[in-house]
Amino acid sequence: MPELPEVETTVNGIRPYLQDHIIAKLLIRERRLRWPVEPSLEEKVEGERILRLYRRGKYIAIELTRGGMIIHLGMSGSMRVLLEPAPPQKHDHFDIVNQHGQVIRYRDPRKFGCLLYSEGDIFNHPRLVGLGVEPLTDEFDGSLLYLKSRTRNVAVKTFIMDAAIVVGVGNIYASEALFLSGIHPLRKCSRISRPRYNMLAGSIRDVLEMAIAKGGTTLQDFVGVDGSPGYFEQKLRVYGRQGKPCYRCSMVIKKRVIGQRSTYYCSACQR
Repeated sequence: MPELPEVETTVNGIRPYLQDHIIAKLLIRERRLRWPVEPSLEEKVEGERILRLYRRGKYIAIELTRGGMIIHLGMSGSMRVLLEPAPPQKHDHFDIVNQHGQVIRYRDPRKFGCLLYSEGDIFNHPRLVGLGVEPLTDEFDGSLLYLKSRTRNVAVKTFIMDAAIVVGVGNIYASEALFLSGIHPLRKCSRISRPRYNMLAGSIRDVLEMAIAKGGTTLQDFVGVDGSPGYFEQKLRVYGRQGKPCYRCSMVIKKRVIGQRSTYYCSACQR
């Protein structure tokens, strides 16, 4: 599933073609996504100006002069910018066309993404209202993690992947951040000190910012808005490296399943 850096990269790529532009046409070819696309959505958004386009968690939020839309890339979704007409392919489910005829095309082979509409303030939509703090803002720090963890009794990896605590720390980046901060993914979150949470918060920020800077991907089927693949996978330190030597100590990287997710770590470097 595309994680926060992939969504941020996508938003940065499509923003110049949508924000401050008018939706001239919304072409929906497939309404059977994760949640059905409502029948009258085209009428509601065509002719509306896009006031703001941003990422909230792993969602793409589009604020319009009236209401707004929410897009999720699902398991295999991507968005491409088409500056010239091109025939849609099998898995191209909808197009957003601006007043200049430029097309933002959504492709999703598994159809697990979504296109939702909000009548009012998009920030209050049920998909967004319960989300936690953004990890790349000043609100996110070790103190927040420390205070939120005091009444929890789950593994720290499960804790930092809880979107009600902090958004966008998906499976792969959680493993990477825990390795960078030297924290074992199975350690109970309530038994980690404030200084160690300060280090973890910094590692989460660093690994996400590095991925965004690289244009970054973690999945083979994720592509950038121009159709090119990302390259962050080459920089992963532990994820997917089961049985290979740790870059720090040469001990073998281990794999465990935590919360039905594959987790990779070094038992010597992470305590």
